[in-house]
Formats: sequence, C-alpha cells, structure tokens
Amino acid sequence: MSTQKTVKQPTMFLAILPIITMVILLCLGYVFFELPPEPLIIFSAVVAGIIAIYLGYSYQDILESVSQKIAKTMPAILILIMVGFMIGAWMVGGTIPMMIYYGLKIINPQFLLITAFLVTSVVSLCTGTSWGSAGTIGVAFMGVAAGMDANLAAVAGAVIAGAYFGDKLSPLSDTTNIAALSTGVNLYEHIAHLLYTTFPSFLVAGTVFFITGLSGTNNGAAIPEKVVTIMGTLDAIFNWNLLLVVPIIIVLLGSILKKPTIPVMMVSSLFAMANGLIFEGFTLHDVIASVVNGFNLSMVHIPGFDASKVIEDIPTLLNRGGMNSMMGTLLICFCAITFAGTISVTKSLDLIINKMLEFVHSTGSLIVTTIITGLTMIGVTSNGQISILMPGEMLRAAYIKRGLHPKNLGRTIEDSASIIEPILPWTAAGAYMAGTLGVATLDYLPWAVLCWTGIIFATIWGFTGFGIAKLNHDEQAQMIIEIESEKARAEESA
Repeated sequence: MSTQKTVKQPTMFLAILPIITMVILLCLGYVFFELPPEPLIIFSAVVAGIIAIYLGYSYQDILESVSQKIAKTMPAILILIMVGFMIGAWMVGGTIPMMIYYGLKIINPQFLLITAFLVTSVVSLCTGTSWGSAGTIGVAFMGVAAGMDANLAAVAGAVIAGAYFGDKLSPLSDTTNIAALSTGVNLYEHIAHLLYTTFPSFLVAGTVFFITGLSGTNNGAAIPEKVVTIMGTLDAIFNWNLLLVVPIIIVLLGSILKKPTIPVMMVSSLFAMANGLIFEGFTLHDVIASVVNGFNLSMVHIPGFDASKVIEDIPTLLNRGGMNSMMGTLLICFCAITFAGTISVTKSLDLIINKMLEFVHSTGSLIVTTIITGLTMIGVTSNGQISILMPGEMLRAAYIKRGLHPKNLGRTIEDSASIIEPILPWTAAGAYMAGTLGVATLDYLPWAVLCWTGIIFATIWGFTGFGIAKLNHDEQAQMIIEIESEKARAEESA
C-alpha cells in the first residue's frame, strides 16, 4: 500500500533548493530579461518535484498535494474572477467614470497634493487597481501639476500613496484577495485588520500633503486643457445621476455588515448593469461584453461620437474590467499554488520555517521576521502576487501555534510587500509608476509616505501588542486541527 512507502527527510539544502531556484530564475529571467514569470515558477516547481521523487514520493503524491492547495484557495479564486466581472459592470454602468469625473472637477490648485491623494484613494478603492488609478486619473493630476509648475515628484508621490491606499483596502484588489487567500482569512476581516497600520499611515501622508500644499505659491494657475478635454468627453458619454453611486454603497454595506463577498459583488454588479441599460444607453450585448471582456469605447453609440478621434488618455481611462482581465493574475496564482503544493509534499517548508523561528522569541520578533521575509521576496522576485503567496503559505502555521490570528500575518505581508513594490526602482510596479507618471522612482519615494510608514507602524504594534489579534483557545484548537488534517491527508496520499 502507498502508506507503507519509505520516504526520506529532506536536508536543509534540498529544502531550500527549489526556493533558491525560483529566486534566481525570477531575478534573472523576470527582472533582467523581462521573461514572463509563469514558466519560471513552473520550472521551479519541476525542481521541487524532482527532489520530492528523489526523496521517495510519487508523482501522484505531488498531484494530490497541488489539488488540495487549489481546492483550498478556490473560493478566493472565484472572488478574483468576480472582481473583473464587477469592474466591467461598474464601467458600463457609469459608476467608475462618475468617480473620475467629479474627482477631476473638484481640483483646487492650493490643495492639489491632498486632492490628488484623496481622489486617487477613492478611485483606487472603487476599482481595486493601483496601476489603473495611477495610469488614468493619476496621469490627469500630473498634467494639472505640470500646468501649475508644481512639484512633480510630490504629486507623483501623492498619486502613488493614494493608489496603493485604495488598492490595499479594496475588496476588488487582486493583492488584497491573494493575501486573504494565502492566510486563510475572510476577505472583509482581512481588510478591517489592515486599518490598524494603513489608517495611521493615511493620516500621516494626508497631513504631509495638506501642509505642503498650503505652502505652495502657484494657487492661481489654470487647469490644463487635457483635463478639461477628459472631463468633457466623460460628460458626453455618460449620464450622471445619484443611482450610479448605489453599486458602491452596496459593496460598502456588504463590507460593514460582513456579508458573503461574492453575493454582495453580484448584487452590486447587477445594479450597475441595470444602470448601463437604463441610463447610459448601452445594449444588452454591450453590457454582457463589458463584464466578460471589459468596457470598450466602441460600445458608445452616441451620434457623432468617434472613438478613434478621442485623446489617448480616454481609452486608457475607460477600456478596462471584465472577467478575462483577471486571467493573468489567476495564472500566476495557479503557478504559485503549484509550486507551493509541490514543495509541501516533502515538508520542506516546515524545516525552513522551524529554522527561521529559532530566532523568534516574541510577537514583535515574529512580525519583524515576517517584514524581512516580505521585503526579501518583493526585492528579489519583483512580483507582488508571489511575494504575498509564499510568506502566507510558509508562516501561517507559525502564527497559529503562537496563538496569533493569521490576519496579523496577512496585514504584515501587505505592509512589507504589496505597498513597498512601487518604491523599489527595479520592480515591475516601480518601473510602471516611473514610466507612467514621468518621475524617477527615487525622486517620488520620499513623498510616497503611505508606502513606507506601514512597516514602521507594523513593527511598533508588534512589540507593543496594539492591534495584534489573538486566537482564543477554541479558535486556536480548531485551526491547529485543520493544519494537522491537511498534513494527515498529505501523508495518507503518500
């Protein structure tokens, strides 16, 4: 029988070899040669599989482990698909365009920095995409700043800080969903716990931008023509009314009342789709196409409107969303889950974590260890999704065994990986933000206050105990049983 099979325990070298392989491949292939990360992760999983077979495990054992990981993460994967669905619905229903329109409308030159920060925060919170927010409304604010001869580095920092604040707290964000997925925490519970470090960072950043703006001297400058053109085009395409805000209210109420994520998103999407049909003049075919493939200007049927003649910022602003837009993120997730499932067969992660935790003697030192792990992962792999998935997989059991809720882990991973990414020049996010906003990463880094203050608050809270969620005896026992059951199933399949 397979349960009588003799297997060997991995040495430390064999345990870390797949991780070293992945780090080297991503560092060389992804960062320097710009190769797609998915095949590099799969090749790393192949190395882990070869080691597992060398230690006495079978190919079927590996498949069983990967299957268990996928089954465990399937609810979060469905949420990611639903995120794309809802963004497409909010676009065709006019909800996101209205947020952008009125965000640009309220610009006051004296409060440019704080306005850029707050408006980008709202847009990112509503859309769940930091890149999309920076690449659309962020670019508009940079145009305003250029026309006013303002400090471009400061405005870029405000845009990025706002974009990542909204992204971090949005139930539509892929990284937020992945963090909840990797730590086994309810999405809304994870978002609520993020506030302990994110809200203080938000206040610090807002104070900096407000005070800096008050000292500006270019308060009489005019709004650039590009921004006026963007607003005019949005106003021509969409019909504004208060019902367009209802989809946002539905999601916010669902979050506050802690209702199931997917049904809340579906109700919000259906309301937005109805808005698209009733108020925005789109056909049923347009609405369905938008939630599947994303909104596109070709759907606009206004007499005299020619999508090919609008300025290039408009398609960048509006052509987004749809379930298919999430396929890239999902592919990376499946590849990373395959790697994690393969390496888990040999219990290599247990060996590595036990060695790391020899230096951990308090909650504070565990938080610092998590921060170092997150910073190392994002610094080396340059990929936000991988930098969240791997530490979550590796450290979850350690938190539970110490009586700490895994939502502490999810929060710390986000503080040290997802919002750090845009202030590192060699990462994909750093390169994107610098290229999109036209400001070098190291120039806007000091101004992206929210992105680097999170780890400061995380460290302080770790050593003081403030904002650290503990497990009661029953919760801890239940989670330990779940962990042991997973191990038992893996051993049984072996």
